[in-house]
Amino acid sequence: MFKKFLIASCAALAISSVAKAETYSIQSSFNAGDFSMQYLTQNWLPKIKAQTSGRVEITLTPNASVVPAKETIEAVSAGVLDGDFTSVNYFSGIEPAFAIMADLISGYDTPAQMLGFCRDGKGEAMQQKILDSVSGGEVHLIACGPYSRESLPARTPIRTFEDLKGKKIRAPEGLASAVFAAAGASPVSIPFSEVYGALEKGIVDAADASAYVNNVATGLHDVAPYPLYPGIHSMPLMQFTMNKEKWDALSADDQKALRTWWYAAMEDLTKVVDEQDQEKAKADAAGGKIEVINWAQEDRDQLREVARAEWVKFASKSALAREALDANLDYMTAIGLIKK
Repeated sequence: MFKKFLIASCAALAISSVAKAETYSIQSSFNAGDFSMQYLTQNWLPKIKAQTSGRVEITLTPNASVVPAKETIEAVSAGVLDGDFTSVNYFSGIEPAFAIMADLISGYDTPAQMLGFCRDGKGEAMQQKILDSVSGGEVHLIACGPYSRESLPARTPIRTFEDLKGKKIRAPEGLASAVFAAAGASPVSIPFSEVYGALEKGIVDAADASAYVNNVATGLHDVAPYPLYPGIHSMPLMQFTMNKEKWDALSADDQKALRTWWYAAMEDLTKVVDEQDQEKAKADAAGGKIEVINWAQEDRDQLREVARAEWVKFASKSALAREALDANLDYMTAIGLIKK
C-alpha cells in the first residue's frame, strides 16, 4: 500500500513540476542573422532550462519581431512581450537619462568595465529607476551591460576625425547622434533592420551598426568596405528585462539564476565576439577588397573631447540624466578610468 502511495506521490510531483515550466518570449534588438543572436541561441538559451531545473525557458526573437525596438518598454509593461533584451539606445527619445546610460560615447575602454558598472556599481539601480519613471514600475530590470565595442562600417574612407565632416551617418536618436553632429557629421535615424539598404543605396555614408563580426555576418562590408575597427564611438548598453508581474511570479532561486545566467552569457559573448572581431578584421585586411581603418590616437582623443562635452549637455536635460551621468562618473573614478 505504501509503495503504491509513494509511486502515486512521485507521479504527482512530476506532473506538478512539468506544470510549473514556463516559456518566456524575449524580443532582442539583434537581427536574425547576427553572430551574437545565433551564438546566444545555440550556446546559452539551453542553459537556462538546466539552471532552473526545467522551470524556465526563454525564446529569443529578433529585432522588431513583435514591436519596433523603441517600443519594447511599453510592450513589456503591457505584457505584450514577456521581456526584452534590447540596446538602450533605442529609448533615448523617451527620457534623456536613457541616452546617458545607453552609451557614454568614448567613455569606457572595455565592455568589462561597463558590465562592472551595472553589476557591481550603481548601473542596475540607476537603469531600474529610469525604467520605473516611464513604465509605472511595470518593467523589472534583471541585468544590463554591453558585449562589444562596435565598429563603424563605411562606404567611403573615414581615416581621420576631420573626415567625419559632412558624412551622413546612421545613428540612434540621442547621445550618439549628438556626438556625430558635434563632430561635423549629419546623423540619420533609421531602423537597424534598414542599415544594409541605406548603405547600399548611399542614403548614408556610414552606420553605427554593431560588432565587427555581426556586420560581417549580415554582409554590411559588401556595401561598406571601409570599416573603422577598433571602433571609435560606441559600446551600447543592453538591458535584460521582464514584465514585473511575471518576474514576481518566479521563485527567488529562478530570479537569481536568470541574473547570474545573463552576466555569464554576456561575459562569454564579449570574449567570443572580440576573438571573432579580430579574426575577421585580420582576414579582411589581408584579402585586399576591404580596407580596415584604425584611427590614430590623436583622432580618437579629438572625438572623445567632443563626446564629453555632449555628456554634460545631455545631463542637463533632466534630473535623471544628471543622476545617471554622476553614477557613471563615480564608477569611472573608482576604477581609475578618469579623475574628478
